[in-house]
Amino acid sequence: MAVDAHALNGAIAVTRFGLGARPGEIEEAARDPHGWLKAQIVSAGADQPAAYPLPAPPPPAKLLIPIASTPAAGPMMGGAPPMGPPIPAPPPFQPVLLSFVPGEPLPTMQAAYRTFSLYQDQTKLAKGDNEARKAAAAPIYQAANEEILARARLAATTPAGFRERWALFWSNHFTVAAKDTPVTVAVGPFEREAIRPHVFGRFEDMLVAASRHPGMLLYLDQVQSIGPGSPTGIKRAGKVGLNENLGREIMELHTVGADAGYTQADVTEFARALTGWTMGGANTPPEQQGAFLYRANVHEPGPRTVMGRLYGEGGDDQARAVLRDLAASPHTADHLARKIATHFVADDPPPALVARLRAAYLKSRGDLSQVAVALISAPEAWAPAPRKFKTPYEYLISSYRAADTAPRDPGKDIINPLSSLGMKPFAAPQPNGWSEMGADWAAPDAVVKRLTWAQGFAAANTPQTPPPDEARSVLGARLTDKTFTTISRAETRPEAFAILLMSPEFQRR
Repeated sequence: MAVDAHALNGAIAVTRFGLGARPGEIEEAARDPHGWLKAQIVSAGADQPAAYPLPAPPPPAKLLIPIASTPAAGPMMGGAPPMGPPIPAPPPFQPVLLSFVPGEPLPTMQAAYRTFSLYQDQTKLAKGDNEARKAAAAPIYQAANEEILARARLAATTPAGFRERWALFWSNHFTVAAKDTPVTVAVGPFEREAIRPHVFGRFEDMLVAASRHPGMLLYLDQVQSIGPGSPTGIKRAGKVGLNENLGREIMELHTVGADAGYTQADVTEFARALTGWTMGGANTPPEQQGAFLYRANVHEPGPRTVMGRLYGEGGDDQARAVLRDLAASPHTADHLARKIATHFVADDPPPALVARLRAAYLKSRGDLSQVAVALISAPEAWAPAPRKFKTPYEYLISSYRAADTAPRDPGKDIINPLSSLGMKPFAAPQPNGWSEMGADWAAPDAVVKRLTWAQGFAAANTPQTPPPDEARSVLGARLTDKTFTTISRAETRPEAFAILLMSPEFQRR
């Protein structure tokens, strides 16, 4: 097939910068590929996932995250009758689910925290009753499933694929994973509240929002960090202490990077500056529960020196000042430029592209909209050869987009297949998030699992469009003669669609 350069750029705009093509999308982008991408950069930030009614739950054994169900009413505690005067039985447990209104934004972190507080209260009553404990936890997992489904449906249906990919990049950069029940309720609200509103704003603003969000404070154990010299630290000497997780990950992963020349002493000093950053709990007024809270009584007093800069005592403002300087550092510009180039273009990105992104960051003082414009304007980002192997999430979402449909069941459609492919939702194994390297996703057994999934997906979601036309719609000018011929010779439409999903052009972007 002869390849028209303008048509090829339209395909690259949709499949490399976006999340994969829906019918007609490549033709639309090909009219003005750069303009199509730039129009998706908006000051309001990324789109917000909306609630979608969950289906009736399948058998729990088939789900890695159980969907909530309403258990039959009944006492939570059993056993022998109590001695002495009768003790009133606790009221029957009735799960109070978060309010999911189809088409509306999902609940806030504070609403999610109230659900977690209920879970804590009910598990105390349940004691050794495992069934009651599971019932109490059901709203937590129902909320997580709703978040997972809403996020995937947005990605599968959005007309602004670049905007959504840009948001997903930053969400992975500031990873919060569901390592335990408290964090499980916070992962979705964290992305929606700390990341999405800021993806085209100033990096410093997103850094502060992410670092102070209860999701991050819980995930990196900042809520446990108490300055040894603070009033609380002195009073509880030997029982509480400093936690360096948040300070370390901000420096190593979120800002300047591990090769910036900072020392362990810098990490410790920054951790001391961060003491006092916590969240409101059950002992705080209702309006503070589940929200960021600065506690002066646990803040380590005194000046701090971080990476050669002195920060005077300032309570809450001390850590903010450190974040401000970290965001403005050339090391942060280097670190972010390389990560963006690696995500969008190549595992070993062109140095010229990294330099362009770095310059845009520094010149704009961390304006991420200007960095995004620099990315889509860079000639290195438009090289014809696809050099990125899709992660499982990218592969699954682009398959739904190719089929012009969206997932409906969080377990069957998202959680189970992604878990099989090694990318369980909300479960990144480390604070550095999911790998961007193709070698981590392209092992032979992983490709076989993709094939198995593709065959099942194609059998259930084959488009009605003739296979050759579907292939052109999904890959545009990136479709090779070899793949086109193979698809054209398929015996059935499901077979042709599965071949398309497993083709080298579709696996890469």
